[in-house]
Parts: sequence; C-alpha cells; structure tokens
Amino acid sequence: MVAVDSFVNVRPTMLDDAQWFAPFIETYVSEKLLWATTPAVHSFDTFPPMEAYGGLVAEYAAQD
Repeated sequence: MVAVDSFVNVRPTMLDDAQWFAPFIETYVSEKLLWATTPAVHSFDTFPPMEAYGGLVAEYAAQD
C-alpha cells in the first residue's frame, strides 16, 4: 500500500491565468451536468480508491 503523506488541491479558477492548466483527474462525475466536460485523463464517480492514489500520482509526475 502506498501512503499519501500530503495532498494539495489547487483550483485553477483561483489563478490569474489558468489557460495553461489541463485537468488530470475529475471526481464526482456521477453528479456532473450532462453537458459539462473536461479533458481530464481520469474520471471517477466519487473519489478514487485510496489504493489508486500512488499510481495516479506517479502517472501525473511522469507527464512531460
């Protein structure tokens, strides 16, 4: 099991310029509006299971 010691959730809408941002993970898609879409690589009905976090973080870190 991989432990997550810290986690930071940055909301791009709070940035002065969010044009460079592309979401990697979207959560709670079970509650999203049908017309709302994102280019997120991963989507989860609620939150990802804890055992998935290590792999998701590693995959995100390996991106160019």
